[in-house]
Amino acid sequence: MQVSYVSEATPGRPNEDFVAAGPGWVVLLDGATAPPGVDSGCAHDPAWLVRRLGGQIAARMALEDGKPLPDLVAEAIKVTGEAHTGTCDLENPDSPSATVSLLRRRGDAVEWFVLADSPIVLDVGEIRVIRDDRVDRLPSYTLEAVRKSRNSPGGFWVASTKPEAAYEGLTGEVPVAGLRRAAVLSDGASRLVELFGRLDWDGLLRVLDDEGPRELVRRTRAAEESETVARGKRHDDATAVLVRF
Repeated sequence: MQVSYVSEATPGRPNEDFVAAGPGWVVLLDGATAPPGVDSGCAHDPAWLVRRLGGQIAARMALEDGKPLPDLVAEAIKVTGEAHTGTCDLENPDSPSATVSLLRRRGDAVEWFVLADSPIVLDVGEIRVIRDDRVDRLPSYTLEAVRKSRNSPGGFWVASTKPEAAYEGLTGEVPVAGLRRAAVLSDGASRLVELFGRLDWDGLLRVLDDEGPRELVRRTRAAEESETVARGKRHDDATAVLVRF
């Protein structure tokens, strides 16, 4: 695996994404920006969570080659929670949270794990997109409706304070043979496809492969300046990882 990536914060704000890579693995987290005025019950912000949780996952990816990916994520959520249970209310439904997307090569296969809406795109001769779209199918996006749906059956799941959320992630594997390249993206880096419609997934992979992650982020920032965003943030942290095999 050859890995290259760029992670760029929303202009004027701390980066709430996290990315790490090692021999045969990639970890990407995208922290959920807290809405104004919401009491998370936590002394820490999403940037703290993604650094702490992402570091715990990355350490396990480096050391625990044989353990299933959901187990690694569950352990990391548990240990991260223990790091601030004495100062924060971990029962608060608005506790800081994040997506988790992982790739790991094991022998002749590449495993993937996706929790929430940071997609992984695989080029296996045809394009396969792995994305947990449950957050797109909520009946309402008011603060109260999202609060009730977060980490609950019938809603959507994110990495926050409940280790059991790890077992709600999407998992699978593909043979290394025939796998040309892959992208691991925060939703801020998938906007050219998912929000603005300026590229399809094949086109996004071509930009990453031919011009690099920096160019994908540059194009995303240009689109954010010129397009109207109907729902959500005008700008977002953008992390794009290209993996060649």
